[in-house]
Amino acid sequence: MADDSLLGFSFPAICRKKMTAAFDGGRLTSDGGVLLLAQAERQLGIAERLAACICDPRDQSRVVHDLDDILRARMLAIACGYEDADDLDSLRHDPGFKLALGKLPGGVIGLASQPTMSRWENAPTTRELVRLTGALVDLYCASYPVPPVAVTLDIDETVDVVHGGQQLSFWNGHYGERCFLPIHVYDTATGRPVAMLLRTGKSPSGVETAGHVRRLIRRIRRHWPNTRITLRGDGHYGRPEIMAWCEANGIDYVFGLPGNKALHADPVIVNRGDACATDRALQGLGVLRRYAETCYAAKSWGPTKRRVVARIEASTMGLDIRFVVTSIELGSAEHIYDTLYCARGQAENLIKLHKTQLKSDRTSCRSANANQMRLILHTAAYWLMWKLRQAVPATAALRNAEFATIRIRLIKVAARVVETASRIRIAFASACPDADIFQHIARALKPAPT
Repeated sequence: MADDSLLGFSFPAICRKKMTAAFDGGRLTSDGGVLLLAQAERQLGIAERLAACICDPRDQSRVVHDLDDILRARMLAIACGYEDADDLDSLRHDPGFKLALGKLPGGVIGLASQPTMSRWENAPTTRELVRLTGALVDLYCASYPVPPVAVTLDIDETVDVVHGGQQLSFWNGHYGERCFLPIHVYDTATGRPVAMLLRTGKSPSGVETAGHVRRLIRRIRRHWPNTRITLRGDGHYGRPEIMAWCEANGIDYVFGLPGNKALHADPVIVNRGDACATDRALQGLGVLRRYAETCYAAKSWGPTKRRVVARIEASTMGLDIRFVVTSIELGSAEHIYDTLYCARGQAENLIKLHKTQLKSDRTSCRSANANQMRLILHTAAYWLMWKLRQAVPATAALRNAEFATIRIRLIKVAARVVETASRIRIAFASACPDADIFQHIARALKPAPT
């Protein structure tokens, strides 16, 4: 019988029975689903890919924690909701995490601690960070069993507020904060992350963005020389430098285009806008939408005219006209705007998964290199969650769930770890509501016998 004097706190009595509690349950884990994430990581091989990009100057004969294990523990912790490296001081002895890294739960030596994690976050050089970012692009390409016929890549930036003297921090008047504006690139149709780049808090120029796009596409072309690639973004990316590079290199694009006096005065746009407003009024409709297209060349574009699509919406509040510039010649104006361009809204949801649910905005290091390394580790954690979600049965609601929901339902599952001389038994709760899905994922991610 437990000695109540050793128990730390109590709860109200039930049926006149005293109820006490303490954190002394022994070899338990509150993150049983970390074992599923570990199997996803083994299939993807992210930790080994990243570790191969970083020079390890340690005397290997005296190393206790291999670099790939250090990175693996960090990305598993992020996926489980422990975005701060400080949490590793406790988790390094968690039996679930130790099993996830291939270590016995009863072993004396735990996993790497917070100081070790922090040292390796600050260790990579700029050249190594370039290799790490390229390794994630390679992982994206390798995630397709065969090169796809066509992909659409969404590029966007998101605000990352800073609270100190971090390198690259910059005052942004639009957000009213000192911040970073990291660039995110996703294969939105499948939810795959492609590349994430930390950058200063001001809007990117056309020359800067064209450089990023050039390096990214060239890396992808190493794997997919014949895949048709379409680049999609908002008005920040409808710059002549990017469009000219895409046209010269066979890349399609669909970019938002800020309106101006010349576009609003275009005869085609004016006539279609007037007709839309008139028809709405005559038909007594609250809102009426029409589409138009024209050839347009801004002064900064030089003599090159490009296809511009307009979405015209008449309402009781007046006319609202939005523009898109594209290199795609086929398809109606309605198809270009509603089907192609508006689909980029899903990229905002993917950024939310990365930034809010995986806490990738915890870029609190002073060094820009260290913050970029954190962004890479959080992207690796995104891959683990994506792979886990892909293993969910297609008919299950969790197949389309957000990462936060998957974490609560499949990762935050308590388990008792029992180690004997010949085996390790993991006892999950008998009343787990997602036991069938959990077992299905474990079988789906199980490595093939060698």
